[in-house]
Amino acid sequence: MDRRETCTVASAECCAERMMHGSIPDGRAFLDMLSPDTRSAFIGLGTRRRYGVGDVLIHQGDHAQELMVLLDGLVKVTARLDCERVSLMDIRIAGEIVGEVAAMGVGPRSATVTACGDVVVTVVPRHELEPFLLASPETSLALNRLLCGRICRSDRLRLELGGYPVPVRLARVLVELASRHGRSERNSLRIDVQLTQPEFAALTGARTRSVHKALAHLRDRNIITTNSRKIYVRDLARLRKAARLSVPTA
Repeated sequence: MDRRETCTVASAECCAERMMHGSIPDGRAFLDMLSPDTRSAFIGLGTRRRYGVGDVLIHQGDHAQELMVLLDGLVKVTARLDCERVSLMDIRIAGEIVGEVAAMGVGPRSATVTACGDVVVTVVPRHELEPFLLASPETSLALNRLLCGRICRSDRLRLELGGYPVPVRLARVLVELASRHGRSERNSLRIDVQLTQPEFAALTGARTRSVHKALAHLRDRNIITTNSRKIYVRDLARLRKAARLSVPTA
C-alpha cells in the first residue's frame, strides 16, 4: 500500500470512529437532541400525515420545500443514478428528519424517500420552519449538528469505497446498523431493518455476489446469523474487528 492509499484508509478510519462512537453527531435521533418542551413545540408544527408500505413521501427532483419529522415507522432514502440504476443511500427511523435541505430552499429534492411500513410524519413547510429556527437556537444548533454529521458520514463512505475491500465495508455497515437500529434479543443484537442483498450492495458500493460471499463468511464465523431477511449480530466485538474498528473498553 502506497502513502496515498495509507492516508486514505487512515482518514476513513478516523471519520468512521467518530461516527461509530457517536461524536458527529452524537448517535441520537434529531428529536432526541431537543429538550422535551422544544421537542413538543417542534412536532406541533405543520400537519400530520400517514403512509403505508411502498408509499413515497418525497420524490427526487421535486421542488416542494417541506421538512418531514418521522414520528413512527421506517423509511428508505434512495437516489436514481440513471434511467436503470437506483442506489440505496440511507435508512431513517422514528425521531429523525428527512427533506431538511430542500426545506431550507437549497435546490430540489436530491433523493426519494419511501415508507417501509406504516409511517407517521409531521410535515413542516418552510414558512413555518424558518421562523421556528430563528426563535429557537437550540433547534438550529441541533439541525446544524445533524447536517455536519451527515456530511461527515457521506465523506467517510466515499473514502471507504476506495480504501477497503467489500467484507470490511459490509462489516462497517452492519456495525452502524446495529448501533442505530439494534435491539437486544437472546444474547445478540437484532437489526430491525430488513434489507435485501442488492440493497446491502448499494450501501457498500459492491456487487450483490460479493455481498453474498461476505455475509456467508460472517455467518460461517458465527459473527452473525440471518433469518427471513433479518440479521442478528452474535458477536459485536468480532464484527467491529472485521470492520477494522477498535473495540471499546468497558
